[in-house]
Amino acid sequence: MRTASPAPLCPVAAEAGTPVPRLRPVPVPEEVSGRGFRLSFTLPGDFRSPFVGRTVVAAALAAHGLGRYVWPATHVVHEMVAVGARISPGRELYVSLRQREDGVRFLVWDQHARHDRPHVAALCEARRRRALWLLAAVVDDWGGEWGSGAAELPHCGNKSWVMLPR
Repeated sequence: MRTASPAPLCPVAAEAGTPVPRLRPVPVPEEVSGRGFRLSFTLPGDFRSPFVGRTVVAAALAAHGLGRYVWPATHVVHEMVAVGARISPGRELYVSLRQREDGVRFLVWDQHARHDRPHVAALCEARRRRALWLLAAVVDDWGGEWGSGAAELPHCGNKSWVMLPR
């Protein structure tokens, strides 16, 4: 039995069919590099994508000797992907994880179109920020920073980012 998907966060988003996520195996390096690592992948705007995202990120961090980041990282990725999937259902989400000298940086880019009317854009942004309250609490607890904003032209959509310090 198929259940109805939750309503999108955006006040003007149209209902879209939800694609089935396709899982691909995550390669595990034979040797852990001391130079840090980069991980990027895409997920469908689907209610199952947060689980896939946090599973991939947890495995990658553990494989690269960054196990201490697994708890906050899985919460961060889960929240950003969940909100991205709700605000732009059925569209792909780009997830990026980068180890830096000063910590670990996460980025989730969704393809939510810009709004022409300022009051609708403000309402949409307020709903996005309110939906990320758990992310804000986890990042604050770890002494990190986070933000969200429109993607730079020529791209459309929104980028949410988190930086967790060393």
